[in-house]
Amino acid sequence: MPLVSVIIPVFNGEKTIKDTIESVLTQTVTDLELIVINDGSNDNTLSVISPIDDSRLKLFSYANAGLAASRNRGISQAAGKYISFIDADDLWTADKLEAQIKALGANPKAGVAYSWTDWIDESGQFLRPGGHIIANGYVYDKLLLRDFIEGGSNVLVLAKAFAEVGGFDQSLNAVEDWDMWLRLAARYEFVCVPSPQILYRISPNSMSTDVWKMETASLLVIEKAFAQSPEPLDYLKRQVLAERYKYFTFKSIEGRLERQRGLTAMRFFWRAITNDPVWLLRPKIMSIILFKIALATIFPSQQAYALLKRVKR
Repeated sequence: MPLVSVIIPVFNGEKTIKDTIESVLTQTVTDLELIVINDGSNDNTLSVISPIDDSRLKLFSYANAGLAASRNRGISQAAGKYISFIDADDLWTADKLEAQIKALGANPKAGVAYSWTDWIDESGQFLRPGGHIIANGYVYDKLLLRDFIEGGSNVLVLAKAFAEVGGFDQSLNAVEDWDMWLRLAARYEFVCVPSPQILYRISPNSMSTDVWKMETASLLVIEKAFAQSPEPLDYLKRQVLAERYKYFTFKSIEGRLERQRGLTAMRFFWRAITNDPVWLLRPKIMSIILFKIALATIFPSQQAYALLKRVKR
């Protein structure tokens, strides 16, 4: 039985899957199995994976069913004491698993370990740091306010925990990882490894996030989270909604500026400030948001981008 089962869901990941696999197989912890779930890829993903010669690598192919289903399929194949996930375009530092295993060993009440995240570009070059938030012990309320895990490529979880909380919610078409971390936080303490060990790749595709799907799914997760909360947290609801709509506002004006996304950002901005008017007292952030919304709604996309680029210079 391996100590750790690592699960990689992949759909059309020919450009990055090799590097992702290598970042797992070169971990300082070698007692692992790597379960790759091919989610109906129709590019050269399988051709890239096939030549990799390592007995720890196990490849399973299925018809396309989405990220949540792929992770659940991986969990069903996993034999390790711990389970971790990494998306097919992200990377780990070599000591990621070792540090998280040590953190769980030093905190017997914890069932989930997470590390800090940094953002990289398509070529793997550093872009910017993530939130680098430290949260230990009972984190349910903190996790509701902000998903400080920052992606699906982070956590190391006791395998037995999934038998208790169930798999990823396949009815959600977005934020299914946030939903899972909340369900785990309702039962287990978390422990932080305060080191950037997850490298989250930003690409043009990731910048065009479907914010409308994210909003719908997030509102469902929020309602469920308050209903299943281990303690009454109703006093936090407006703040939770405010933080989520702040996040949606930034996501809407990230990357390519388009009129529809600008109008959506305006709606999200309104929802954020009605739940948290104090946000208006941050003039620098307000000026950036309103400027980008104005560019997106007034000018054609290419002209808006050119103007933004000129202002940044």
